[in-house]
Amino acid sequence: MELRIFTEPQQGADYTTLLRVARTAEDLGFGGFFRSDHYLHMGSVDGLPGPTDAWITLAGLARETNRIRLGTLVTAATFRLPGPLAIQVAQVDQMSGGRVELGLGTGWFAEEHEAYGIPFPDNKFDRFEEQLAVITGLWETALGETFDFTGKYYELRRSPALPKPVQQPVPVIVGGQGPKRTPRLAARYASEFNIPFLSAEDSAAQFERVRAAVTAQGRAADSMVYSNALVACVGTNEAEIARRAAAIGREVDELRTNGLTGSPAEVVDKIGRYREIGTERIYLQILDLTDLEHLTLIANEVAAQL
Repeated sequence: MELRIFTEPQQGADYTTLLRVARTAEDLGFGGFFRSDHYLHMGSVDGLPGPTDAWITLAGLARETNRIRLGTLVTAATFRLPGPLAIQVAQVDQMSGGRVELGLGTGWFAEEHEAYGIPFPDNKFDRFEEQLAVITGLWETALGETFDFTGKYYELRRSPALPKPVQQPVPVIVGGQGPKRTPRLAARYASEFNIPFLSAEDSAAQFERVRAAVTAQGRAADSMVYSNALVACVGTNEAEIARRAAAIGREVDELRTNGLTGSPAEVVDKIGRYREIGTERIYLQILDLTDLEHLTLIANEVAAQL
């Protein structure tokens, strides 16, 4: 079981804070540092000092870290055209020496689109499917050849399909709860399938749908990584757990039900239930980015037991 750190900078974090968390995660041996791709805060927080762009952040981290994997959970397909996004990701992959992963989703938060003048179109899933086809097609095109694509929403003619990423292919993460199209698209384009904030029992059914889609696509069963994203709130005693829950505006009982919350032993036991359904990787959603001792505790008392 691999543990990665997953942050929500739109809730209030500048680049310096994110760099500090990423370097701490790297030093502690976590497998990845991932961030959401949002431009507007959610809930009662003020989001100060304001949003940071996901791929600009990752470009900086690519040059200021050495080992840790870097990526998005997830980039919104509504934010960027697929051609420029393929260029951005390939460039950051080069800057990192081949450590980048692209989580891509349809986009869903209408208010952030309104706030920054980003079109929020209908038929987002159809556009998302074309984005996946264009991005992976550009990366897969051989050097010296060109890439053409004609879809309902995007058309590319004689693209040189440059630059090329270091990794061939760049890992693509697709996720969600859709019962038919989501598994099909994951099986066709993704190397990892992620389910955010669901129990092991609810995740199991979706994993089975994806496994069936992978088989139908003619892929090897072990060619897909299965992962979950879960909020983390770990403490050595009840007072510490309650303090960390309060710092993120959540109730301990709710977090125990819906996240990885409790003592290290409790959290290790719950991770075991995810392992039983085939989860290979967990993204720990860390909402208090000032509490680096939280990361140290998880590394020393949870990750060390896995």
